[in-house]
Amino acid sequence: MPGRVTDVSVRVRTLRPMLAEMRIQGLGVIDDATLELDPGLTVLTGETGAGKTMVVTGLTLLGGGRADPSRVATGAERAVVEGRFTVDEEVQELADEVGAEVDDGELIAVRTVGADGRSRAHLGGRSVPVGVLSRLAEATLVVHGQNDQLRLLRPAEQRALLDRFAGPPVLEPLARYREVRAEWQKTITELAERRDGARRMAQEADMLRLGLSEIEAVDPQPGEDVELVDLAKRLAAADDLRSVAAAAQAALVGGVEGSDPDHPDAMALVGEARHRLSGAGDPELAALDARLGEVVALLGDVGAELAGYLDRLDADPERLSQVLSRQAELKTLTRKYAADIDGVLAWAVEARRRLERLDTSDEALAALAARRDELAAELARHAAAVTAARTKAAETLAKATTAELAGLAMPDARLEVVVTPRSAEPGAADVLEIDGAPLVAGADGVDEVELRLVAHGGAQPQPLHKGASGGELSRVMLALEVALAGTDPVPTMVFDEVDAGVGGRAAVEIGRRLARLATRHQVIVVTHLPQVAAYADRHLVVDKQRGPKTRSRVRALAEEERITELARMLAGLDDTDTGRAHAEELLETARAHRAADRSRSATRRKAATSR
Repeated sequence: MPGRVTDVSVRVRTLRPMLAEMRIQGLGVIDDATLELDPGLTVLTGETGAGKTMVVTGLTLLGGGRADPSRVATGAERAVVEGRFTVDEEVQELADEVGAEVDDGELIAVRTVGADGRSRAHLGGRSVPVGVLSRLAEATLVVHGQNDQLRLLRPAEQRALLDRFAGPPVLEPLARYREVRAEWQKTITELAERRDGARRMAQEADMLRLGLSEIEAVDPQPGEDVELVDLAKRLAAADDLRSVAAAAQAALVGGVEGSDPDHPDAMALVGEARHRLSGAGDPELAALDARLGEVVALLGDVGAELAGYLDRLDADPERLSQVLSRQAELKTLTRKYAADIDGVLAWAVEARRRLERLDTSDEALAALAARRDELAAELARHAAAVTAARTKAAETLAKATTAELAGLAMPDARLEVVVTPRSAEPGAADVLEIDGAPLVAGADGVDEVELRLVAHGGAQPQPLHKGASGGELSRVMLALEVALAGTDPVPTMVFDEVDAGVGGRAAVEIGRRLARLATRHQVIVVTHLPQVAAYADRHLVVDKQRGPKTRSRVRALAEEERITELARMLAGLDDTDTGRAHAEELLETARAHRAADRSRSATRRKAATSR
């Protein structure tokens, strides 16, 4: 296959996601290019200005990075970057969440940037927010460039790097620390509010108690205001209702005082009808007689209910006065506390809860202070556990990175990873006392982490931003990445000219370590160094195509073409026998190194298995 080294290490790649292919259209000087990426080490080379940066820009866009319309090719309406990812369980869950379609274990991500600045993202054929691509990138790839070297100089980044290396021994107690810290801060805030706002809170508590006393004195019942409205209406119209009910009863069953004897009631009329039907001797009429019997029963029931209604109907003016007085009592509550009695009762429940929080008594404040101190002691234990784990991991990381630096042409260099307590300044917030020392209890613990470089024998340790040149910083970052390789969950790493300022023997060792890194991760490297490019599993080149306007293409190199490209990178010696011989020597050296590294890794695995 073009661009592949024939003798490569055995790698299991199907168990984790990777970027298998990327297509770029209309981005910078690239009209249309498809990059097939190796599961191991893919290098990208080309002359200055050929467009290597556009490939990194495409990867950044695919990872949800900021869209810059100035990157769209001149004359093009839009730039499009498409990536084909293999899928693992985490990526599958993301696809399921957003409704993206996974086809044969692969997921297609697309980012479009218009010349007008509009940006769109698609995942698995579905339009998604750009943030979804950022989440995909978090699970699949990370881009390292010059900016990452600058970020490495920040204390927070150095602490995060150490925690990533340490893994669960730091992250687990740190998670517990953060939980306790949140409750500790909440308790401190509540205690301060109760102390500082004691007068205001006491006034509010008095108002709540007054309201509760007023409500308890009236003792309203749920829905009572609605029931009293109906009762008051009935009592006020009792005489009219009695007249209506009595007339209805007389019309149905008769025998009621005041009924008209000349007008028979409904019961009598139905009885007369039944008498006539039953005497007719016709079966059909007899059936109707049976149905009228049901009518008689129904009329009797209604008549009885009317009689009961008349018995219950109360025309007592005193009772009406009592109802109206009760309504007035309830209305005083609904005017002050809520629109109806149910709302008043809900206000009372909330008022009682609020009163509990407004307790400013000495006993309540003492209880809160005791809880604060209890949480502080627990927080100090978790902080100490985090510090201990960080200190242990710092020693291991420093040794591993120093060993890598020795192989990167910095034999006398040493990296120190220093974990120190972050002392609290007077008046600082979140101060936690540990072993008698006031420390700042931040969200990430009480520690400051600093990477210090001893550049050569006899030199004093210096913070990276003071003690490392650009080339040294590149090598330190790569050494750290190699040391972190076993703990980094991101399967695809992109390095954008992190070998800047490096040459000679150091460049060979950078290539060797990138190849080692590629046994655990998919690694994509943009480089100008032939010593690095020689270690590639797949070698891609970006070259210019001359014409009315200069455009670039990306293509994979066959073995013979690789020799030519490496010779070109060796100070433009591609058309000389010396340059080609040097390029072939580089490739042979790379193969020998990789074979030795594989053998060493196999021996270590065998020894670990036997133990």
